[in-house]
Amino acid sequence: MALRLPIRTPLLLMGLLMTGLAQVPVPASAPRGFWALPENLTVVEGAAAELWCGVSAPGSTVQWAKDGLLLGPDPRIPSFPRYRLQGDPTKGEFHLHIEACDLSDDAGYECQVSRSETGPELVSPRVILSILVPPKVLQLTPEAGSTVTWVAGQEYLVSCVSGDAKPAPDITFLLSGQTISDISANVNEGSQEKLFTTEATARVTPQSSDNGQLLVCEGSSPALDTPIKASITMNVLFPPGPPVIEWPGLDEGHARAGQNLELLCMARGGNPLATLQWLKNGQPVSTAWGTEHAQAVARSMLVMIVRPEDHGARLSCEAYNSVSTGIQERGVTLQVTFPPGAITILGSASQSENKNVTLSCITKSSRPRVLLRWWLGWRQLLPTEETVMDGLHGGHISMSNLTFLARREDNGLTLTCEAFSEAFTKETFKKSLTLNVKYPAQKLWIEGPPEGQRLRAGTRVRLVCLAIGGNPDPSLTWYKDSRTVTEPRPPQEPRRVQLGSLEKSGSTFSRELVLITGPSDNQAKFTCKAGQLSASTQLVVQFPPTNVTILANASALRPGDALNLTCVSVSSNPPVNLSWDKEGERLEGVAATPRSAPFKGSAAARSVLLRMSSRDHGHRVTCRAHSTELRETVSAFYRLNVLYPPEFLGEQVLVVTAVEQGEALLPVSVSANPAPEAFNWTFRGYRLSPAGGPRHRILSGGALQLWNVTRADDGLYQLHCQNSEGTAEALVRLDVHYAPIIRALQDPTEVNIGGSVDIVCTVDANPILPEMFNWERLVRIQPLGEEEEDQSLDDMEKISKGSTGRLRIHHAKLTQAGAYQCIVDNGVAPPARGLVRLVVRCRPDPPLGLKVVSMTPYSVGLEWKPGFDGGLPQSFQVRYEALGTPGFLYMNVLPPQATTFTLTGLQPSTRYRVWLLASNALGDSGLADKGSQISVTTPGLDQPSGEPDYQLPTEQPAGPSKLPLLPVLFAVGGLLLLSNASCVGGFLWQRRLKRLAEGISEKTEAGSEEDRVRNEYEESQWTGDHDTRSSMVSTTDVEPYYHSMRDFSPQLPPTLEEVSYPRGLTGLEEENMTFPGHVYDEVERLYAPSGAWGPLYDEVPMGSCDLYWPEDRYEDARGIYDQVAGDLDPMEPDALPFELRGQLV
Repeated sequence: MALRLPIRTPLLLMGLLMTGLAQVPVPASAPRGFWALPENLTVVEGAAAELWCGVSAPGSTVQWAKDGLLLGPDPRIPSFPRYRLQGDPTKGEFHLHIEACDLSDDAGYECQVSRSETGPELVSPRVILSILVPPKVLQLTPEAGSTVTWVAGQEYLVSCVSGDAKPAPDITFLLSGQTISDISANVNEGSQEKLFTTEATARVTPQSSDNGQLLVCEGSSPALDTPIKASITMNVLFPPGPPVIEWPGLDEGHARAGQNLELLCMARGGNPLATLQWLKNGQPVSTAWGTEHAQAVARSMLVMIVRPEDHGARLSCEAYNSVSTGIQERGVTLQVTFPPGAITILGSASQSENKNVTLSCITKSSRPRVLLRWWLGWRQLLPTEETVMDGLHGGHISMSNLTFLARREDNGLTLTCEAFSEAFTKETFKKSLTLNVKYPAQKLWIEGPPEGQRLRAGTRVRLVCLAIGGNPDPSLTWYKDSRTVTEPRPPQEPRRVQLGSLEKSGSTFSRELVLITGPSDNQAKFTCKAGQLSASTQLVVQFPPTNVTILANASALRPGDALNLTCVSVSSNPPVNLSWDKEGERLEGVAATPRSAPFKGSAAARSVLLRMSSRDHGHRVTCRAHSTELRETVSAFYRLNVLYPPEFLGEQVLVVTAVEQGEALLPVSVSANPAPEAFNWTFRGYRLSPAGGPRHRILSGGALQLWNVTRADDGLYQLHCQNSEGTAEALVRLDVHYAPIIRALQDPTEVNIGGSVDIVCTVDANPILPEMFNWERLVRIQPLGEEEEDQSLDDMEKISKGSTGRLRIHHAKLTQAGAYQCIVDNGVAPPARGLVRLVVRCRPDPPLGLKVVSMTPYSVGLEWKPGFDGGLPQSFQVRYEALGTPGFLYMNVLPPQATTFTLTGLQPSTRYRVWLLASNALGDSGLADKGSQISVTTPGLDQPSGEPDYQLPTEQPAGPSKLPLLPVLFAVGGLLLLSNASCVGGFLWQRRLKRLAEGISEKTEAGSEEDRVRNEYEESQWTGDHDTRSSMVSTTDVEPYYHSMRDFSPQLPPTLEEVSYPRGLTGLEEENMTFPGHVYDEVERLYAPSGAWGPLYDEVPMGSCDLYWPEDRYEDARGIYDQVAGDLDPMEPDALPFELRGQLV
């Protein structure tokens, strides 16, 4: 029943009053007035509202007021976005339209017309806009949407609180669709002004019928079209109904032993559904049950096989759940009917004919009791005595005794004891025996091959023993020479005897004996017995030797021993012939006298004498026993075991080739008996450890395996094999191949021009091949426009002999001077490379920069720079003359290497012309070069002496110059232009050289460190008619600096294995390149294979600030040879050469 709240009554009265006032009509006589007035309006929150205002006088200013607040004449009403004036102002329509009303719009509204010239202001009656706010939620306790578990009959409190609403909502409770009357409700203020909440509480007492039903709280309001709801689901707990047992059949409790009894127990209702269990005589037998919630029923099926001992047992079913006040039970008592479990006949049914048979028949307990009767065949026999006794489980035991006479015609008939009862009309219980009347057989014989027939060993022979009559069936036992015949049982032996079972056909009995004839069957007597009866037969069997045995007079044999072998054929029928052979070679033997043998056959023997050698070890000596009649041969062999010391075989490898740093296997091919006990390897007097080492191990067969082989491992290895018979030794050579290493390369190699010389390259390598030496000439990269050098070696002779290669130059020319590369490749990588410079010696170049450095009336101080010495020691000579005086004077400069000299013995105020000549063993430099001559005038006695300027004039002008001024100016200008061009070109060339040097430096840092090749001297040319040589280098103001080669002693850098060279300088990628490291020419150049190198320095003069070769760039000259152990620092193990880094011993 809905609860009406007392607060709603004043609100409704206020609403009706306001509505009545709003309906008062406007007086029609007003000159200016409203043709439409607003009315009180009620809307639901969120809906749109419209208050009408119609003004009679158009053009008036109209605005609305909300609770006294003027909204303004603007139709859009900017301060209130949801408000606007709607209608046609020209028609006087100023309706207030509010979109999406909310609680803030709940107020009083007035339509006001402003004062005008024609009349006063007008105000419409105040109207109320009421906003209804529906409740949004209902809060239910317990929580809405949940399932609560209650017990039927108990009282519970449920509360329901509404959300904010206007007006306060009504709350109603529904239990299973029925309204609950016992509720209490309170109205409270909401979270905002004008909002209210309602709180209601109901008392609920659930019943079992409420289980699974809903308890609903409904909230209704004028603002709602349909009430809002919140609900909980009731899980009402109540006890189940009593259990019911469904008994199959009409007679409850009656069952038969062996019956598969299925009893169903059901309990309806209950929450939770009932828990069921079966008990037998108070003890649980089944606790399994199932439930069907749709039908609210619990079921438990008891399945049992009824047994006789279940008679009188009580079966009960119990039902209960968690709210049951007690256990409900239903039971039934079993009445079990059971037949006798077994029938037993006591006594023997086997008796000789014409004698009495006595038997007793006893049954086990049955309910009800059974009766017994006897049958012989189809004839019923009368018992002599019957007895009934109490049995188990409330049953009874029956017993019947029988005595009768046994006759031959009754033999084999069935003797039956039968139990019957009215309770078991559809079943028969019997126990039967077969009557066995004993009597003897009448006849016995054997069927088989005729006696005396020859049978081959292995022939299948069938013997059948037959007998007529007799009971029990005749046993028909087979005998061989008075011994019972049985089948062999071991499965690994072939079944040579198959003994059949006794078979019966009518009154005839048979038993088969199948033989695979063998030597033991020869002339054997086979007998079949049946009781007192017996029959016999005899076989004749031919067979090859049963066993061929070889007897030896010695077991331990050694080379030179005599061995006597005797071959014995134990038994055969007919006799056999014996023969000997060894590995296919026929041997002559001595026959022995035949003698008697087993199985009534013949024996034979034959001997042979052999002389032993080591080659006979392991050979087989075969004895063959051949039967001509049987065309069959039986063989036996004797394997010779000859003890001998180790012997190396012909296929023993004596030379093994290996590559350095690789692996080597020194194989062993040896024969010995017994096998060698040890393989000992010796190298250079040291025994290699049998347990192995860092770089070797001895394999199981004696072979020696080496790895990381070095040239130090090259040599003879001695193998020592030993067994108990002796020892043997062999030498195996290990030939280690390794890459070539240049041991000697004379650098520089000098030759006089026009002479002959050999550039000798000596290497250490293995193998030494005839064609492993190759030569290349390294040429410099020519500047653009110059002719490339010839790198052909066609005019040179290449000679190779052993480890030395020679490049022979005939009639040496200047063009042949330069760098040459010796390349050695013997097939083992990497090839060796070495550089050598060929110096072609010639006359020296003229000295350069001759000048006067001091002067007196009687002497002149001279200074110069030496030119190229032609590859030989040079000396200087001063030649001078006084002008106007015939003849020349000469003076040698001492010491020979001096570059300053004071010329004495001169006259004052005298003009002299001075020449400076350089000479060596091949000649002098000549007088054509202007740089080696100078004119000078000695001062007078009255003039001061001193050092003149460098540009001291050597002649005084005779008078004023007659040269025209203009040509002189043109010449000077041309010289200046040419000088500037030279400076610019030199600057650009210097920058190019700098960039190239930087690139080379980068390559040097990235690659391995190699020394630069600076072994080329400047080519010279023949000039003039004076047969003098001069350098191709221009002598400008900056005079070049020359290195003297006579006292120049460079230290060669280490080569090959010790030092690698920078690829950045040479562009070569070979690792084993030997580079000399000094320069002897006046100009530095690099030589390279054609197209591989670029120019490092161009042909430019070198001043005093140019680069020099620092002496610390040169090392000890012995570094050109490979390092050996004596040269190594013991503190640096990583610097050891490869061949010394490990030891085999």
